[in-house]
Amino acid sequence: MADKNFKVKTGLDLPQPLSETQGGTGQSSLTNALNAMLPAQAGNSGKILSSDGTNTTWLAQNVAYQRGNTASRPVSPTAGDLYFNSELNYFESYTANGWFPIAAAPTVPTSVIATDTPSGREFNNGRASVAFSIGTNGGAPTSLVVTPTPATSPTTFTGSSSPIIVTGLSSSTQYTYTAYATSPYGTSAASSASSGVTATSVPQAPTIGAVTAGNATATVAYTTNATGGSAITTFTATSNPGGLTGTGTSPISVSGLTNGTSYTFAVTATNANGTSAASTASSAVSPSAFTPESAYDALASVTLSAPASSITFAGIPSGYKHLEIRGIGRHTSTGLGYQDLIMQFNGDSSSIYSRHNIGVYSPTSTTRATDVNASSSQTFIRGWAQITSANASSNTFGAFLGTVLDYSSTTKYKTLRSLTGMEDNSNTTENNLYFASGSWQSTSAVTSITIAPFSAVNFGQYTQVALYGVK
Repeated sequence: MADKNFKVKTGLDLPQPLSETQGGTGQSSLTNALNAMLPAQAGNSGKILSSDGTNTTWLAQNVAYQRGNTASRPVSPTAGDLYFNSELNYFESYTANGWFPIAAAPTVPTSVIATDTPSGREFNNGRASVAFSIGTNGGAPTSLVVTPTPATSPTTFTGSSSPIIVTGLSSSTQYTYTAYATSPYGTSAASSASSGVTATSVPQAPTIGAVTAGNATATVAYTTNATGGSAITTFTATSNPGGLTGTGTSPISVSGLTNGTSYTFAVTATNANGTSAASTASSAVSPSAFTPESAYDALASVTLSAPASSITFAGIPSGYKHLEIRGIGRHTSTGLGYQDLIMQFNGDSSSIYSRHNIGVYSPTSTTRATDVNASSSQTFIRGWAQITSANASSNTFGAFLGTVLDYSSTTKYKTLRSLTGMEDNSNTTENNLYFASGSWQSTSAVTSITIAPFSAVNFGQYTQVALYGVK
């Protein structure tokens, strides 16, 4: 049974405007009501309204894109930002290399410049840094490629930005370089070639030579090889064991060794780029206490199996203090009981030579003879030694010993001092013993020595002459 007093109210009369406590905006106009429902607008000028379906936020335009002329591009963009360039009338994308049109092939790189970067580079593995400008009138490159000429292995070198490092270059070889750019939208043409740049590196390892042991020392000979394109400044010999070193030109002296210990040696070469690999190790030697012979190195020797007009020692190495010539000899003339020897340095026949000697001409004589010659017409030192006739007796020889002082100096005249003796076994008046001295009035270093009999006769068979370096 219905209650007469019960009534259903089908609507509500809401006050205008609806207050915020009642779920409204508190605004009296539609525009204000809409603005009141948006996120705060203060400080968000130029941004775009975004919604995830539930919430709305303001986002900076560069997350999407901005527009304007070239000068108005964003000041601090990040990779992937888009920009519509109204000046060029296309979209641009920002990359680590700058702004580029999207969906376009890259353009040719320009201004290719190569620089040799040789420090510490092993021989025949030079390196260059190749810099260039990336073309900005085309699309963004995804790869930048450099090609050296002449060809290398690999033939190209790839990077994402300038400069690109090129390795494996041959020492002392000049290279030019070109660059091109590539992307999914195409490949640019190759750039113009750079100027030629010579690749350099450390030197090639020297070749080890003979090692001679002395008293707590050793001398190490070597042969130099390729410089790596930069002048060699130092050669170093190192002992094993001990790591003791010496520097200089061949042969290098290494001191401080322990007598009785076996050592091998290796040699390195150094230039402005660094130090080479070591040579192969030498044969082992053991230093020993000083003996007279340890002050000499045998350089060359000749024993005649048939007559010869002269004997020459060429290519004499520098690095010794003096030279010494030792020999026994005879000549082929039957008409001469004895024969003077002549000596000539470097084949020189224009400088002045001089000679002085004093001696005894027979075992029973006290007569001493002197002879001085300092004429510009004298093209050799004569009479520094004597030999006997090969026909006087089958077993007689003249013996001689001569020392060339300061032979490698370029500031001193070269002096020869000698001792010679001869007995011809047939004429007691020609059994000679005397001392001689001579000089070559030139400051050139001695690199070759020629000795010969004076009177246009030959050395006889079995004549022996040896050359030594005096330390």
